[in-house]
Amino acid sequence: MNHLLNSNRPTPKPWPLKKPSYRSPLLSLSLLTLLFSLLFFLSYYSLTPNSHISPSTKTLNSQFPQCPISQLAQKFLWYAPHSGFSNQVSEFKNAILMAAILNRTLIVPPVLDHHAVALGSCPKFRVSDPNKIRVDVWNHAVELLRTGRYVSMADIVDISSLVSSSVIQTIDFRVFASLWCGVKDFDCFNESNEQSSLFDSLKQCGSLLSGLNGNVDKRVHAVGEDCRTTVWTYQNGEKDGVLDSFQPDEQLKRKKKISYVRRRRDVYQTLGPSSAAESATLLAFGSLFTTPYRGSELYIHIHEAPRDQRIQSLIKKIEFLPFVPEILSAGKEFADKNINAHFLCAQLRLLDGQFKNHWKATFLSLKQKVESLGQSPLPIHIFVMTDLPEGNWTGSYLGDLARDSHHFKLHFLREEDELVIKTAKKVVAAKHSLRFAFVPESMGGLKKHCPSERLPDVLLFIEEAVCSCASLGFVGTAGSTIAESVELMRKFGTCASQSLTAL
Repeated sequence: MNHLLNSNRPTPKPWPLKKPSYRSPLLSLSLLTLLFSLLFFLSYYSLTPNSHISPSTKTLNSQFPQCPISQLAQKFLWYAPHSGFSNQVSEFKNAILMAAILNRTLIVPPVLDHHAVALGSCPKFRVSDPNKIRVDVWNHAVELLRTGRYVSMADIVDISSLVSSSVIQTIDFRVFASLWCGVKDFDCFNESNEQSSLFDSLKQCGSLLSGLNGNVDKRVHAVGEDCRTTVWTYQNGEKDGVLDSFQPDEQLKRKKKISYVRRRRDVYQTLGPSSAAESATLLAFGSLFTTPYRGSELYIHIHEAPRDQRIQSLIKKIEFLPFVPEILSAGKEFADKNINAHFLCAQLRLLDGQFKNHWKATFLSLKQKVESLGQSPLPIHIFVMTDLPEGNWTGSYLGDLARDSHHFKLHFLREEDELVIKTAKKVVAAKHSLRFAFVPESMGGLKKHCPSERLPDVLLFIEEAVCSCASLGFVGTAGSTIAESVELMRKFGTCASQSLTAL
């Protein structure tokens, strides 16, 4: 194609002059018009091959011509989780809520690697485009499959009560990908060269479903609204489309040259029945992360639904989603058998992001709590969950506690501990996401057991479960979502209600 556009090519010699012929002017004009039309047609298709066909539609129809999922009665909802695990759980709850409101089957994603995908900053109006984050999440999910590290969110977080009561219906991401992209034996993927083309096909399929090439017929509706322009609501009595209370200030508009206007939109009216999105088999959101901010919410403001008792009940149920029994039982086993005493839990996040600059405040909170336990029997047992390697404790308050073995006994878990490995194997064997999710009868073989090449990393989850059992209290790092998760577990008494029967 480049040679067609090269302006430095040799100038063609002029046609030799001929004597004018005595043909009809009308006929000459017709032939000239035909010639130019033919030249335009040929040059257009040589420079822009197949550009008259939407890439997404063409590829879907040619590569996945017999898409089984389009023959199903269900309509599906997909979204793009990101950041750390606690944020992913928060988005999972919001996805459950959205799927229930819109009456769609929720595609349950995998647990993503910590910060493998980032959103950006909603308050600064600097976030990844919904299309990009959808592609990033899809590609990361494929990478987890390829490397044998895939574990579903529903394998870690217990949603069995929601599914069994028909509050929501779910489908595992692997099952959905298998149906939509025409892939079989998805959970037995490996890194062999023979399957490299398979992963390429999966990634191509994901780019189409992510909206990079626009919406695909009535199959895909990619939601373009994000936290820069929209706050989703539901039956709140407001007029749809009113301005949100939080808007970019004039200084930010001038500095970043942005012109975003945030409006409050009813999600049911915008994406539900009678909307352009309703007919789509797949409704694809970007991020579903939200948090209170300046009197509003960054993206989703649905805290109650008094006119819809089904959704109102669901909002209460998803306030807290526990870990699966295998993880909770492991935490209780460590507390009962390894610590075997009243203990304090200290969650110390010291190396990640903003927390690396707040060691003094973090250790001060722990020191004050320890000093308040002065009347407790010695030694005081402390379970420590921290990202600071033990070899780097020297010179810190943790090092001081570790040296004073007469007054304190520290406990912690490692990835190589037998309990952690045993729990990971239990989680893999349980296959909760496939057991509770929708799987068509024709795909019953997808529930077969395929040995995982690598066990999932469940250390953090077991540590949180241990901390929920701390009878002397809990000290968490200010601003850490992990600390918030532990506090929620303690509020709902997960340890007291858990037995050791799952292990």
